[in-house]
Amino acid sequence: MNKVFDKTKGLTDVKTHYCPGCTHGIIHRIIGEILEEKNLLGQTIGVTPVGCAGFAERYFNCDMVGAAHGRASAVATGVKRSLSDKVVFTYQGDGDLASIGTAEAIHSAARGELITVIFVNNAIYGMTGGQMAPTTLPEQKTSTSPHGRSIEKAGFPLDMPKILSQIEGAAYIASGSVDSPKSIIQAKKYIEKAFDTQLAGKGFSFVSLLSTCPTNWGLSPRDAINWLQENMIPYYTLGELKTWK
Repeated sequence: MNKVFDKTKGLTDVKTHYCPGCTHGIIHRIIGEILEEKNLLGQTIGVTPVGCAGFAERYFNCDMVGAAHGRASAVATGVKRSLSDKVVFTYQGDGDLASIGTAEAIHSAARGELITVIFVNNAIYGMTGGQMAPTTLPEQKTSTSPHGRSIEKAGFPLDMPKILSQIEGAAYIASGSVDSPKSIIQAKKYIEKAFDTQLAGKGFSFVSLLSTCPTNWGLSPRDAINWLQENMIPYYTLGELKTWK
C-alpha cells in the first residue's frame, strides 16, 4: 500500500503538551511542512513566546530561541540583523503579541524588518487561566469578564492584521483560520507567501490565524470549532490584507 500521508520532517518526534482540540498543533504542522518543502530547515531560526506555545522549541526541527514575554519580534530582529542569511520567524499568541508585545510588533513592521511573524489568535489568555485578552470579543465571557467583555470599560478587540496592514514597512499581511480543511489549505498558502516575502527581501511579513481554546472556552473540541466559525470569523478581517506582488 502506498503511503499518502506522513509526518513532516519539519517537526520533531516530541509529543506536544497542548490540550485536546487545541489547533496549535495544526499550525505547527503547516509551518513544519513549508520549511521542509522549501528546504529551509537548515537555515531557519524560530523565536518562541511566553504562553501556551512557550515550549514550541521542542517541536520545530530547526534552531529555536526563547524570548521574554512579548519580545519575540525584537529578538527576531536581532537574530536576523546578526545572521542575515538565515530565515527567521516568530510564533506568538494574542496574549503575547497583542498585549505586552504590541509595540515590538508594530515597530518591527514600521522598520520593515525581514522577519516573518506567525500570530495565533484564540481570543483569550490560554496558559494563565482564561483571562480576557486584547482580542477577546465583545460580550465574550472569560475568567476576568464573567458577564462578558464590556466595550465601555475594556474597549474594542484589537484586529492586529488590520492594524499592521496600514504600516508602510509591512510587505505582506494575511489573516486566516484553521477551522476546516479548506481554511487550513489557505492558511498554508498565506504562511508560504510570508516566508517568500522574507526570502525576497521585501520587508516585514505577518500571518494571523484564528485558533481555538476549548479548555478555557469551556467547550468540547467540536463545539469550539463551531464557536470560532460563528463568532470569530464574522468579527475579524480575513484574507490577504497587503501584498507586494
